[in-house]
Amino acid sequence: MKQLEFRDFYRADRDACLRAVLAAVGDRQLAEDLVAEAFTRAWVAWPKVGRHPAPRAWVVRTALNTRVSWWRRQRREVVRESVPDLPAAPGGDASVDPGLLSALRQLPQRQREVVAYRVFLDLDTGATAAALGIAPGTVTAHLSRAVATLRGHLVSTQSPEGGR
Repeated sequence: MKQLEFRDFYRADRDACLRAVLAAVGDRQLAEDLVAEAFTRAWVAWPKVGRHPAPRAWVVRTALNTRVSWWRRQRREVVRESVPDLPAAPGGDASVDPGLLSALRQLPQRQREVVAYRVFLDLDTGATAAALGIAPGTVTAHLSRAVATLRGHLVSTQSPEGGR
């Protein structure tokens, strides 16, 4: 029974988790590695994770915590200055627009995490706050700042030339 429940969860939620982690970390290969690690940990702890009120949030939080652990071990973070060409995802489900991904990379880490949970996982403010271990008001503030920054960036890059 454990195998069937987990398999269904994995098939239904893998792409959503990948999009959320990709939005938070900004690197497709890293996001895929982190999500694979997080789903492996979810499989091992499935009796607990399966009863969690938001299993997708558990997977994304685990993926992001894993990134922090990896970073601490390496003691450095590689920053990409440009958006690499992203291969199309099978079925196109897990892809994120390269322009949006570039704009997301310019946000502070916590704002990227809030966007990942609120937008890509479609969690409410309370669930996002619980998953990130911050106050609901902090979630709202980070989301507001992130949306304003993204809007300013995306609108200015999409304005027609001559804009009058």
